[in-house]
Amino acid sequence: MIGIFLVTHGTLGESLIQCACHVLNKRPPQIVQLGLAAQDDPLDILPTARQMLGWADSGEGVLLLTDIYGATPCNVAAKLLEPGRVEGISGVNLPMLLRVLTYRDRDMTNLLQRAVSGGCDGVLHMKNG
Repeated sequence: MIGIFLVTHGTLGESLIQCACHVLNKRPPQIVQLGLAAQDDPLDILPTARQMLGWADSGEGVLLLTDIYGATPCNVAAKLLEPGRVEGISGVNLPMLLRVLTYRDRDMTNLLQRAVSGGCDGVLHMKNG
């Protein structure tokens, strides 16, 4: 099973995990999150991020999910990437996370495609009637 590691601003990652737990009625295994605060130095937090990456990895790889491309959490996550083994996607939202949790027993390439499509497909213009 591919591990999931959310690296986000503040408590967003834990909030997304809690929402997924509510929908799934359980806490999924091999999912961790690191919330960064404004005062966190990316170089100081990197050793902690590396340790947490190990917690999520059972040997089948880890998918890193982060909120805003180019922001500090994304920059920290980018330092952990290893193509094919540790992959990353920015723009995490709840539909993306739920899709990832549903398809994480597949290969990394398939999971990456499902994650992006889940995140995009979950954004809809709601109309009355």
